[in-house]
Amino acid sequence: MRDKLINWGIFILLSIIWGSSFILMKEGMHILTPYQVASIRILSAGLVLTPFALKALKQVPQNKWLLVMLSGLLGNFFPAYLFCIAETEIDSSLAGILNALTPLFTILVGISFFQLKANSTKIWGVIIGFIGLCLLMLSGKEVSFNNFSYAGLVLLATLCYGINVNMVGRYMKDVGSLNIASLAFVFLIIPSSIILYITGYQQLELTDSSVVKATGASFILGVMGTAFASIIFYMLVKRAGTLFASMVTYGIPFVAVFWGLLDGEKITALQMGCLGVILCGVYLVNRK
Repeated sequence: MRDKLINWGIFILLSIIWGSSFILMKEGMHILTPYQVASIRILSAGLVLTPFALKALKQVPQNKWLLVMLSGLLGNFFPAYLFCIAETEIDSSLAGILNALTPLFTILVGISFFQLKANSTKIWGVIIGFIGLCLLMLSGKEVSFNNFSYAGLVLLATLCYGINVNMVGRYMKDVGSLNIASLAFVFLIIPSSIILYITGYQQLELTDSSVVKATGASFILGVMGTAFASIIFYMLVKRAGTLFASMVTYGIPFVAVFWGLLDGEKITALQMGCLGVILCGVYLVNRK
């Protein structure tokens, strides 16, 4: 019982952090380009975790270094850029629906390549949760399919998530969560710095208040929404399994509803019912 409570606590915390990340991403892209926001996000996460990297180098077996670096690329680096670019052309509702394909990709990739054992109850849990999420998004606002080709970038990002969560769950259970995150993000400092320089960030008026605000939002996004969130996500994968951890994408709408309430939006009975359907799906996946 205690383990389940801890798992749900991590699940809720991740949902809050990642559900709030879209606000910071949007704030950053008021001034900065998608590439600059994503680069600052990854770079700041790497800088914050640098003090832990030296210890990680000693504790992580050398035969796992490549896997850790690959996890950083698939779980954070590529999706960070793909989401920022996609959200310049597609609306947040469509992005939210497509992002929720992560658990489905986790099942497909896991069964196909990682010998993942998923019974019918868990599979139905994922499907029910996804249906609830689609209904929730559609009940809130009309989804625009303009520039639908950019939706492929979100699909590619969710596929990366699906591969990464299976890889961590199968091959890195014996590696500490902080060690995985610190080693992965320190490795990503160099490519993110190069992209930030190439996109001309240093040529901006860095003392301008709007630039400072956008940079600050991207930095917080990196520290909380990437570095800290990655550590506890790796913990959840190893504690509760790949499927339950991937269902965090279904928790994000609850945070979106909360922000909507704070902003004066009204929540309908249909939307509350959809949230209940999502919860049922998550419960089925976590059920023994």
